[in-house]
Amino acid sequence: MSGLKLFHTMNGNVAEVAPRLAEVEADVQHLIEAHMETMLGVRFVASEYGTGPVHGGRIDSLGLDENDAPVVVEYKRGTDAGVINQGLFYLAWLMDHRAEFGHLVRARLGAAAASRVRWSAPRLICVAGDFTRYDEHAVREHRHCIDLVRYRFYGQQLVGLETVASVTGQTAASGTGRRRRAAGAAHAGRAQGAMAELAAAVDETLLGLGPDITRTENRLYRAYRRLRNFACVCPPQKTKLLVYLKADPKETGLVPGFTRDVTGLGHHGTGDLEVQLRSERDLERARDLFRLSYTAA
Repeated sequence: MSGLKLFHTMNGNVAEVAPRLAEVEADVQHLIEAHMETMLGVRFVASEYGTGPVHGGRIDSLGLDENDAPVVVEYKRGTDAGVINQGLFYLAWLMDHRAEFGHLVRARLGAAAASRVRWSAPRLICVAGDFTRYDEHAVREHRHCIDLVRYRFYGQQLVGLETVASVTGQTAASGTGRRRRAAGAAHAGRAQGAMAELAAAVDETLLGLGPDITRTENRLYRAYRRLRNFACVCPPQKTKLLVYLKADPKETGLVPGFTRDVTGLGHHGTGDLEVQLRSERDLERARDLFRLSYTAA
């Protein structure tokens, strides 16, 4: 169980707000499905989707994440030893029914979204009242993208989500520095000299913000996420490196030539704040912005 304690303050007094589980599993499912993009960074596609008479099951939720990866979401009211295996069962079905999922995405999100579905890293998100240490170990033994998310209700108006474990399917979020640096070097290898070194330093800085960070790759950008993306780094250009953050541009104090509000403007990756890095000095200036975006994710 989470060690987080929440307190309500009023008139100089402090009272603890006791955490509680949902009355029924459906309460969690309905809440998250209604606000899936805000809560999980996943666009909702379908609920209680039947997998046919041969497979004989129902997927709690289907979605498409910020990086265009298909997502299976499974919910449990409390602790359930079978949630990971059940989710992987449905993930395997999804991989065998790509065209069917594509039709669902097209009907719900449009043809453009369906054309961008990225099958290289489908995700499983398990939302439950709690997980055991065996669950946390098990996800790190699978070569799949899996997030374990603990929920809690507080009073009648607050709900908390906490990422317990997250793996990318290749290396765990807590992977060794050697593996992280090797991947960073591969990304930076598209550039030469100073920009390659700067890209590797940005990778190390973003991964160093916390133990719950996972990194996903595609040809247009690299995404760093907790449960949702908090930073996207584009391949290095000749003289600069572009990083997009989930920080509010209106609250950061824009600096010409360093930060730019790209709200509503087309760009690769996610986030409304563009940070332009040209040197190690710029990276030092950007550290507080990186942490601000990480904290908000």
